[in-house]
Amino acid sequence: MDYADPFHVAKKTPGAGLKDFEPQIDMARMRRYRLDRVRHELQRRDIPACLLYDMANIRYATGTRNMAVFTGHYPTRYAFVTADGPVILFDNEVGISPQDFTGTVDELRPPRNWYFEAHGDHVADAAAAWADEINDLLVQHGGRNRRLAVDRMGAMGFAPLAAYGIEICDAQAVLERARVIKSHDEIACMSVSVAVCEAGIARMHAALEPGLTEQQLWSVMANANNELGGEWMETRLLTSGGRTNPWYQECGEKLIRSGELVAFDTDMIGPFGYCCDMSRTFLCGPSKPTDEQKRLYALAHAEIEHNMALLKPGVTFREVTDSVFKAPEAFLPNRYSCVMHGVGLVDEYPDIVHPLDWNDFTADGVIEENMTLCVESYIGEVGGSEGVKLEEQVLITADGVQRLSMYPFEDDLLS
Repeated sequence: MDYADPFHVAKKTPGAGLKDFEPQIDMARMRRYRLDRVRHELQRRDIPACLLYDMANIRYATGTRNMAVFTGHYPTRYAFVTADGPVILFDNEVGISPQDFTGTVDELRPPRNWYFEAHGDHVADAAAAWADEINDLLVQHGGRNRRLAVDRMGAMGFAPLAAYGIEICDAQAVLERARVIKSHDEIACMSVSVAVCEAGIARMHAALEPGLTEQQLWSVMANANNELGGEWMETRLLTSGGRTNPWYQECGEKLIRSGELVAFDTDMIGPFGYCCDMSRTFLCGPSKPTDEQKRLYALAHAEIEHNMALLKPGVTFREVTDSVFKAPEAFLPNRYSCVMHGVGLVDEYPDIVHPLDWNDFTADGVIEENMTLCVESYIGEVGGSEGVKLEEQVLITADGVQRLSMYPFEDDLLS
């Protein structure tokens, strides 16, 4: 398999295990690529360092993970990444050598935590001690440049940094810009994640029958992700029958009945930390689809196909927005939150919006080769009995798009 040509990755998904007889994903090369992109963005903005708490940003910049969901709400793990110096990871696994991680971490230190559960009314004092260390690092690696990019942290961290005269900048902008263009190794990793996700979807499809609860069916996909090396599920978006409209309801104990639509959004963080975000809508048999179910499905499918065809390098986000599929007006109030969005380790920049949602705060930009995007559709009328959710994950190539998600659409609903 030629990883220099990512167009073929989806149909020739590499295995997740090491082999000595075929080309493989070069993880070390991928980690270097990602760290180099972060450093380039820091240098371009004249920011000497960034402080990262977001678990996806830490994963991107350092290639490490540890208790990702836990540290997503407990600020117990962070990374200090310099523009042209060391990467320092603050992690509880202090007994492990940095070289045992990835080769992109130069120093490992114990974290200084300052959340309320651990310190109660002494949080401010704990945060001050933490800020002392961060300031020392910035002096050492930034000199007189007092700018520090931060992605997210608790409110108590801002005052002690400001007391040192540190100018806080937005690290999320730095990391999102870095993450937007994928290397060939990243695309291959994403393809593995998509393959695992589609295995879970196939198991769900086979298991679907009247009498299952929504959460029983969703657990089939989640279990497949766990069994096949995936990491976590971002949401539990699977609904049936009347709960498919409106969208954004998570699965519950409702029993699925014959003749009902079952719609889901995978939101799966699979192997290597890469996201597979695709959506399908099934019909629970043995019933045949109604004309109304076919109409909803055909509109959602047409929206996906039309909007995918707009994508090629050099097209602006605004041009895409102005040319998107025109759904009947009755479906606009319940439209999906965006037309498409970036995807990588998680959902990423950019969001491309519907014409009705474009405003003075909407980001414009340009579609570029080796972006990866998820193209969205939700079709359901306000007060309607059901809705259809579809979504495809695609790679931007020099010639347009290549589908990374390959699970088929439903012939019975498209007939």
